[in-house]
Amino acid sequence: MADDSLSQSDAETLLRMEKKPALPDAFQFPDLGGRIEVPLLSRDERERFSLDINRKRIALTTGYQARGRQVIVLARLDFAAPHRNPDGTEVGVPHLHVYREGFGDKWAVEIPTGMLSKPDDAWQVLHDFMNYCGVVERPNIVRGLFS
Repeated sequence: MADDSLSQSDAETLLRMEKKPALPDAFQFPDLGGRIEVPLLSRDERERFSLDINRKRIALTTGYQARGRQVIVLARLDFAAPHRNPDGTEVGVPHLHVYREGFGDKWAVEIPTGMLSKPDDAWQVLHDFMNYCGVVERPNIVRGLFS
């Protein structure tokens, strides 16, 4: 399934759908760099999702991404660099990539007002992003010394 084969309505439904951890496993927050993928399920367990946390080793920026149906990026929070949208508009840092029919995750918007309560706190940003993405039951992500 290609990124642009999901309708906008379906993408928004998947993003807002209540999610819970697929596994009881503990995942270590990537404090000093690295990537984890946390599997999630819809409450009725018919839809599978992934919460991806990617911490860059050099810049220590962190990216958060929610995928639906295993491969489709529904939302991605990006702290790395400004982004140029397909229409040529530029969005600063941080910004939020959101699924847009026909473009997949190639479209970014400014962070919605109030979405991030503490933008400089990677641990709080993770929780704010999970709220935005409908993760109502928190996965077991272990906080490290630097998060």
